[in-house]
Amino acid sequence: MEILELSQKSAFAPTTIPLPSSKSESNRVLIIDALTEGKNEISNLAEARDTQTMIRLLGKNPPVYDVLDAGTTMRFLTAYAAITNQNKVMTGTARMCQRPIGILVDALRAIGAEIHYMNVEGYPPLAIHGLAEQTSDNVKIRGDVSSQYISAMLMIAPILPKGLEIELEGKVGSRTYIEMTLELMAKFGINYSWEENIIKVAHQSYQPTEFMVESDWSGASYWFSLLACADSGELFLKGLKEDSLQGDSKIVEIMSHLGIKSTFNKEGVKLEKIPVTGLKEFDFTHCPDLAQTVAVTCAILGQDAKFTGLESLRIKETDRIYALQQELAKFNAEFNEVEPEVFQVIPSVTMPNEVQIHTYDDHRMAMAFMPLLTKTKVLIEDPEVVNKSYPSFWKHCQLAGISCVNHES
Repeated sequence: MEILELSQKSAFAPTTIPLPSSKSESNRVLIIDALTEGKNEISNLAEARDTQTMIRLLGKNPPVYDVLDAGTTMRFLTAYAAITNQNKVMTGTARMCQRPIGILVDALRAIGAEIHYMNVEGYPPLAIHGLAEQTSDNVKIRGDVSSQYISAMLMIAPILPKGLEIELEGKVGSRTYIEMTLELMAKFGINYSWEENIIKVAHQSYQPTEFMVESDWSGASYWFSLLACADSGELFLKGLKEDSLQGDSKIVEIMSHLGIKSTFNKEGVKLEKIPVTGLKEFDFTHCPDLAQTVAVTCAILGQDAKFTGLESLRIKETDRIYALQQELAKFNAEFNEVEPEVFQVIPSVTMPNEVQIHTYDDHRMAMAFMPLLTKTKVLIEDPEVVNKSYPSFWKHCQLAGISCVNHES
């Protein structure tokens, strides 16, 4: 097993980090581009493995779409294959085939798609046999499981002969990701309405467009955390916009309570240290991918805080709540469920001389625990897991003056 050793470092000279492009924007734009037969001019697509997998599968169009461990790629391509009336097998890694997809399959079946489970009901692998005729223009989808199901249905909605009305049932999680999907669709000429829990998209055509993908706010969050945990320093994150479509731009407001001032200009955002004011509760309903980053930051900074809106974390690349509990305990911090769906960070009061982090095949576990190097030596197991979303992450750590040494265990 490969292990990456990160040496302790608590002060950072002013450094510019050239962030990668947004995986979330890239994967949505690629589906929209495919639905317009590639007539757009798309630039700055993400280097993330998930996005590169999407590009490869759309380009080669094999009979089997093996998405590896890419959740958005699985969900978006399932809807795309159905609406374009293709015969496809959808599969992925063992973990991908443990992640539920029944809600999306039910929605696609409701409008006329023919889809069969090849193994376990409700989970990949799937056999898709197209959508010969639209049988309904209305579907109901739970809003509290995964916004990717909703986004997948929205992007194919304009292509449907009768359009589509989606009724969101119950609490809506990751709302900002649904808004991102709709705003990107609007940039390609699509009109829609969203009133209360009903989203309506009439039959219409995507319009060929020039589009440049923004830098990734999810990837930016780790640099906010690093500086928050450091004793001193300054970072400039390139390519971010204050009026971003990405929900994870919420990290600006969250980190303002944890010691980071953000100043935007036309090139990106400058991060500077300010006093920690603390905040007693954080709601991640609409930005669940930030939860690991903020939990680790609070544990390191000694901030006792409650977290809500974590319902989707158990069905991600791993059970992220369990993973956080296990790894935070290694430096004497805790992450306890104190009420149903309410978790509390109990910060560390003593720090060991080194901490070895198991990453659970989850890119965000590796990156979220990186800022621990401000307090002790850190060993990251399977460091290449970051390739899923941020392949240049460790190179950028070195750019910031962090020593990264590979070992074989």
